[in-house]
Amino acid sequence: MTSIRSRSLLLAFVFSVSIVSLAPGDAEARPRPRGFGKSNFEANKTFGLGLILGNPTGLSGKYFVGPSTAIDFAVGAVGCCRGRRGLELHADFLWHPISLVSAEPFELPLYFGVGGRFYQYNWDRDRRDYDGSAIGVRVPGGIAFDFNNVPLDIFIELALVLDFLFDDPYDDVYVDLDGAVGIRYWFN
Repeated sequence: MTSIRSRSLLLAFVFSVSIVSLAPGDAEARPRPRGFGKSNFEANKTFGLGLILGNPTGLSGKYFVGPSTAIDFAVGAVGCCRGRRGLELHADFLWHPISLVSAEPFELPLYFGVGGRFYQYNWDRDRRDYDGSAIGVRVPGGIAFDFNNVPLDIFIELALVLDFLFDDPYDDVYVDLDGAVGIRYWFN
């Protein structure tokens, strides 16, 4: 019998390879608009998909809904909460208040946000196999290397997570700090 983690990793890998292989090769980043000065970040892209490694490991996406606000999401394999491993879906509303570096090749925006996640897991304890699920609140923060001349960005993120666990005989609530790095290809 295949574990939830193996199926999750395989699904995330196949989906990610499919998306990246279907990506058009001629996309370019648009010139970055300038608003109130170099300290304010304004996106020059709209929608990107890519890979995320860490917690979770899988597919990551981001959609800018305004000049400095975005919704990001990820689906992938995750391990947390004292050995529980499974599949996570999360979405966050992000705010990019400032660009720490504004150079010709890239911007380095700092971002913060709030969102939620759903987490389905498997756990072995005391020679018993448990399946459970959790709903959580995420508070991410990070930086992105947002390239100006190519349709890519690389990000590093930490997220404080408060999970409410269901169907678990040992825990009801769990607090964790998740970390991840990723890369996205921007379609427009």
